[in-house]
Amino acid sequence: MGGASQVIGARALWLHPALLPGAFQLDRSWGKSRFTALCGGWDCGNPKLPLTPQGEKDSRVTAAGGKKRYLPPTSRKDPKFEELQKVLMEWINTTLLPEHIVVRSLEEDMFDGLILHHLFQRLAALKLEAEDIALTAASQKHKLAVVLEAVNRSLQLEERQAKWSVETIFNKDLLSTLHLLVALAKRFQPNLSLPTNVQVEVITIESTKSGLKSEKSVEQLTEYSTDKDQPPKDVFDELFKLAPEKVNAVKEAIVNFVNQKLDRLGLSVQNLDTQFADGVILLLLIGQLEGFFLHLKEFYLTPNSPAEMLHNVTLALELLKDEGLLSCPVSPEDIVNKDAKSTLRVLYGLFCKHTQRAHGDSIPCGAPN
Repeated sequence: MGGASQVIGARALWLHPALLPGAFQLDRSWGKSRFTALCGGWDCGNPKLPLTPQGEKDSRVTAAGGKKRYLPPTSRKDPKFEELQKVLMEWINTTLLPEHIVVRSLEEDMFDGLILHHLFQRLAALKLEAEDIALTAASQKHKLAVVLEAVNRSLQLEERQAKWSVETIFNKDLLSTLHLLVALAKRFQPNLSLPTNVQVEVITIESTKSGLKSEKSVEQLTEYSTDKDQPPKDVFDELFKLAPEKVNAVKEAIVNFVNQKLDRLGLSVQNLDTQFADGVILLLLIGQLEGFFLHLKEFYLTPNSPAEMLHNVTLALELLKDEGLLSCPVSPEDIVNKDAKSTLRVLYGLFCKHTQRAHGDSIPCGAPN
């Protein structure tokens, strides 16, 4: 138990559930330099001239006829743009949870086709004829080409119609990566609540005979939506907008339910927000309700570190997903960090299933009342 293995150098994110969250903050030789970290990808001395990830002026732009798109810092910090990335990462991580693959950055972790390979195979329920691990740039681009060809075929898109390409994805073009992931989500999980009308300002820089020429434009990432077209609202987002006593009433009902089920183990819960953070009570509750026997070697009964807590919670979410009780993407880190909304989402699925069973399926269980 414990330990971690990486797939491709420092950027690999194929994790054992017990991996400490900080353990994969490894040195990426190709990662962002001090300059890009401080200046958002722009030359501090000349904000109009972009930098490569190594902090050097981009030769693809400075060469004659070169053209490239860039996201200025104001676009990157746009709340809806950040929310779109967060929703897509949670969706990917939930989908790939059984394989212990975790994405931390859409910009840095999707370019070589490794994550896209596993994601598309799971979504489309098919096997691609591509090598699982590609170590050289040439083999990574070949793998990415195989995956994107299958994706475009599934989306019924010709290559010229797609808003992405092997070159743009491999070059870590965040906008192309987002267009690709949004299209996959709409195709394979249309009920995923993506933020609507996400658009960002983009700067295109072109090298001409007279020097560098910049042009601003707006990139539309998700569609406009009327109230009629919007997916159903997240019931817990709506719940937490209500008066505190309404939220507390739902919590009290779930705590009573949990304590009834844990009574035979001599356990009780007083604080729903904090007592599920280490995953122990959650695993024991799932075992009681779903009839699982969890060997003590499978989890940490007395976790002493965030890594051990994360292991427990990840295992619990895997069990819930296998039983079809995880209707919304939930990040195990959110549970460990005592996020009340995420904890309620997890417990509410168990509450609904076993309350209905106790009453002969006569009680509908929709939004929490």
